[in-house]
Amino acid sequence: MSMLPLLAVVGPTAVGKSAFAMRLAEELGGEIVSADSRQVYRHMDIGTAKPPPGDRARIPHHLVDILDPDGDFSLALFLRLANQAIGGIQAHGRVPVVVGGTGQYAIALLERWDVPEVAPDTTLRQRLEQCARDEGPDTLYSELARLDPDAAKRIDPRNVRRVIRALEVLESGQKPSARPSAAKPFDALVIGLTLPRAELYARIDARVDAMIAAGWVQEVESLLRMGHGPELPSMSSLGYGELVRHLQGDWPLAEAVAKIKTRTHRFARQQYAWFRLTDKRICWYEAREDGVNTAFAEAKRWRG
Repeated sequence: MSMLPLLAVVGPTAVGKSAFAMRLAEELGGEIVSADSRQVYRHMDIGTAKPPPGDRARIPHHLVDILDPDGDFSLALFLRLANQAIGGIQAHGRVPVVVGGTGQYAIALLERWDVPEVAPDTTLRQRLEQCARDEGPDTLYSELARLDPDAAKRIDPRNVRRVIRALEVLESGQKPSARPSAAKPFDALVIGLTLPRAELYARIDARVDAMIAAGWVQEVESLLRMGHGPELPSMSSLGYGELVRHLQGDWPLAEAVAKIKTRTHRFARQQYAWFRLTDKRICWYEAREDGVNTAFAEAKRWRG
């Protein structure tokens, strides 16, 4: 059975994945498929480090700006849309370049997970959220571990939103844990970009400062004026909640920015739980000029 060609670029936030993916797509005849759970939302451009309009004009980007911030997005929906996009790209003789730091999305796509699509149950969600507030999130996680241990192993107990989503899927009569898919496997070259922790943190901090200078606070103000409040899943994205607290008068801007940087450092560490440096499927390169050039040469050899 012939396999389907696909390039993927993975790694922690701020390491330079998007710029490298653009280079690959431009020079190897590709189109970009975003594996970022936040870049799907319209009006959230600065804080999600969305590719600039010029890049998106030169190279088609799929799964970017497809939902309003109050829309519901899930792993199952991502997989359906991403696979549709990849199929279309391949049908035109071009190479899909999957790029993004949402580890579960990227790994689920590469491993061809079969995940059920279950519509949101607002009443159930509200009841579970109230339970988490009253009894603590560990209660929900313990229930998930009892009902589906495999699903629980893949979810951070602190990620209450994902625990609730898994329980929501279980309530529908389906299993949230991944199942093997009958889909044709990919012939994938997976390139991982990485940096020593101190250097990565410095890049994160510089990017946060640049985002603030580019108008991130004003972006959050605009979202609030449109009625997109902090209770939305989209607004739980890195930095948005902190800037809402600043705008509400809880924190001065300097304190909010410091909290964003600390939270983003923690998120980068968590990304390595999905993108493990020991994973033999990932070809790792340091995100410096020599490493990036070597990674590009390897992609050219793979493309033939």
